[in-house]
Amino acid sequence: MNDTLTLLAAGGEFNPLGHVLDQGVHGTEGSVKFSLVMVLIGAILVYWMLSSAAKRIAIGAESDGHDRWVTKGRLAQLIESMVVYLRDEMLGPVMGERLTRKYLAYLLSLFFFILVLNLLGLVPFMDLQHFISRGVLSMDEATVFFGGTATASLAVTGALAFISFVVIQIHSIRELGFGGWLEHLCGGHELVHGPKGLYLVIPIIFVVEVLGLFIKPAALAIRLFANMVGGHTLMATLLMFGALALNSGLNIVAVGSISLVSGLFAVLIGVLEVFIAFLQAFIFMFLTAVFISTMSHEDHE
Repeated sequence: MNDTLTLLAAGGEFNPLGHVLDQGVHGTEGSVKFSLVMVLIGAILVYWMLSSAAKRIAIGAESDGHDRWVTKGRLAQLIESMVVYLRDEMLGPVMGERLTRKYLAYLLSLFFFILVLNLLGLVPFMDLQHFISRGVLSMDEATVFFGGTATASLAVTGALAFISFVVIQIHSIRELGFGGWLEHLCGGHELVHGPKGLYLVIPIIFVVEVLGLFIKPAALAIRLFANMVGGHTLMATLLMFGALALNSGLNIVAVGSISLVSGLFAVLIGVLEVFIAFLQAFIFMFLTAVFISTMSHEDHE
């Protein structure tokens, strides 16, 4: 009983970071990380989910009558509602119709991919594998092949931010031209072609703007990473209290009370984590859209 609760509460270790830190897949000697496996699983799920929804959202055959216009399936209806809301209420007012239409596919793919990775991290895959391998099969070493939160790895969030960085810079040069891009980094057309007395300010602005090119995507990566790590660490710590109380030799009433209270707070934190999963996916997508829109002709005319 003691060992079983310990395995369920902390994955076999009284260390909440064991649920958060990226580790090597069993049998790979650390060469393959959990984050890589979860990214692949997330990519497959997103592709299946969006492609399936697209088929159900598409207009049906004329023989279906009025039903041809109706989206079929609750998942497809949910995705359609989210896409329409994000397009019309969030991205459209910021980017305009032209840029929204141009970058909608990328931004929505980014949103749903991050969202799926965040939500997968809330499912205790690692704990279940710990429990089965050590608690049920009585193995000396836990065999864990997948699990965890991919977005709790700075390598994953950094890669996503780097892709957004490349998209933003390619858009900037295409939209403004290389000369216009440099002018933007120097403070804009008015400053570059303005009074010569302000030329001394241009080097300072140039340095700040160049740093900003890298700071903006870095902030995206660190924000997503920090929120995922912080929330999961707190939830794992709360779930660990019951096993700690049991191993400390307290009576059953004290252990039950501690487990009940910590479990209740863990559930509340879990609900908050679901909200944060959606929020952080939205923030990453929305700020990418803002950075794209600020490097467009409309902002300089």
